Amino acid sequence: MRALVYLGPGSAELQDRPAARVAHDDDVVVEIVGTGVCGTDRKILLGRFLARPGVVLGHESVGVVRGTGAKVRSVAVGDRVVVNPTLYCGWCVPCRRGATNFCRHKAGTEVGVDRDGTYAEAVTLPERFVERVPAGLPFRSAVLIEPLACVLSNVQAASLTFDDTVVVLGAGPIGMLTALVAARRARRVTVAEPDGYRLELAREHFAHVVDVAGTDPAEAVLKTSGGERPSVVFDTTGTGLDAALRLIDDGGRVVVMGFDDTYTVPLRPLQLTNRGIRLIGAGDYRADIFPVAVDLAAELGAPQRPDTGSGTGGGLGPGAGTSTGAATSTSISTSSGSILERLVTHEFPLERYAQAFTALGGLTGGDRATGGEGSEPPPCYDALKVVIRSHSGPVGADGWPVEG
Repeated sequence: MRALVYLGPGSAELQDRPAARVAHDDDVVVEIVGTGVCGTDRKILLGRFLARPGVVLGHESVGVVRGTGAKVRSVAVGDRVVVNPTLYCGWCVPCRRGATNFCRHKAGTEVGVDRDGTYAEAVTLPERFVERVPAGLPFRSAVLIEPLACVLSNVQAASLTFDDTVVVLGAGPIGMLTALVAARRARRVTVAEPDGYRLELAREHFAHVVDVAGTDPAEAVLKTSGGERPSVVFDTTGTGLDAALRLIDDGGRVVVMGFDDTYTVPLRPLQLTNRGIRLIGAGDYRADIFPVAVDLAAELGAPQRPDTGSGTGGGLGPGAGTSTGAATSTSISTSSGSILERLVTHEFPLERYAQAFTALGGLTGGDRATGGEGSEPPPCYDALKVVIRSHSGPVGADGWPVEG
């Protein structure tokens, strides 16, 4: 089978790999339909997140069951499924207390990092890491289930209440999903983003969006809010902690979400203790979060009602317009469909993986701009959520393969 293999920073190639097969009684072979491009995948290729050379990349995937071991009972051949790539052993001390996200036996089990992932035609995983996709859920909604699980874990860690005011740094797919989920509870949600393409899409979904291009994000947000500081800041960029700490109100919570192993920021403990600031890292999501993400995707992936205004503070606006992007991309109309579907703007076949990464800013730096002197220029995006399709056959109106 074809698979996209990581060779080292800045380098990956399509290779022929042995076909996925059942090797254990609890194995499930999933024919991969498509995989969302995660920011972590790009950071791996930029050398900013450690991965094992030789591993097949990719983890945000959905597909169809093509084989099962003798003891598999929860799924059957032909079922549409989503992959839960956050594996755990189930018997170490953290796992036994429910903290499967901190399993002590992670080595060799991180799908798409040090265990072969899903930018491939198929993958084999234990049954408990494969979940059925709700009936009727379109492909482009289902492929966002795994990112939704990440977002739910972080929003839950923030302990949001109805009187919270929230700022989300970054309007990429994770930032948009974070704002969407936070808006179901918080009084007001503001999204801050420097990229013009993502700003335009964010404004089509949210009432409070701040352009922070070429300026200090904290100052720009405070200016638009009349000096009112948020009680919660989510940094979905991986490089915005400094701005978040300068922006947050006394007694507030800062949730660090983005991954960038090369980013550091000076931190004085007194800055936290005197102001009562809580700095939160949620880590991976726990096993019990993933089924919740599946259910939420079924709700958010339902057909859009004519009035999409949020009853809380998010200000979800009308449907987005037609997406635009690089001429080599497969651009998807986002004028109709559910909220989740409209976040997926482009799809590429597996062999055009390089163009998929180019649409997301390329692999030559960026991501560092904070408005300070000497900052790298930020990447320029031509897409919001990009999906790499492993399945090359005909698909139906819902994006899933046409059987037979």
